Amino acid sequence: MRETLGDSSYAAVNVVAAGYFRSYSVVGLLALVGVLFVAVAFGAGRLLRPVVPTPEKLLTYECGVDPVGEGWAHTQVRYYVYAFLYVIFAVDSIFLFPWATVFAAPGYGAATLVEMFVFLGFLAVGLLYAYKKGVLAWT
Repeated sequence: MRETLGDSSYAAVNVVAAGYFRSYSVVGLLALVGVLFVAVAFGAGRLLRPVVPTPEKLLTYECGVDPVGEGWAHTQVRYYVYAFLYVIFAVDSIFLFPWATVFAAPGYGAATLVEMFVFLGFLAVGLLYAYKKGVLAWT
């Protein structure tokens, strides 16, 4: 590789690569410090907490009613649709904020406006489909 690039361009590639990986080393170091902070916090909590097993700790919490039958309750699947629609439109609203800042920049107005209308159009078609299928009817 040194023969094809020459010594000066090879050194320039090394400088660029070193700067590139140095920026990722900061991110990696920050992630490592975050993981260590959480591990130390959990370890300190485990070492410092009192271990006093009592029968009161096995009682029902907050509701005060002992469970009858199995401890697991069945949840209706129809609520999944509402949660899914909420997530879709929450993600949509997250995309609207950066779009609004780019839309204000000169030279990006028409292109970003068309892109966002296409994106919102897909969401509107999906919402219309869900409405026509009767998915949004509260029963």
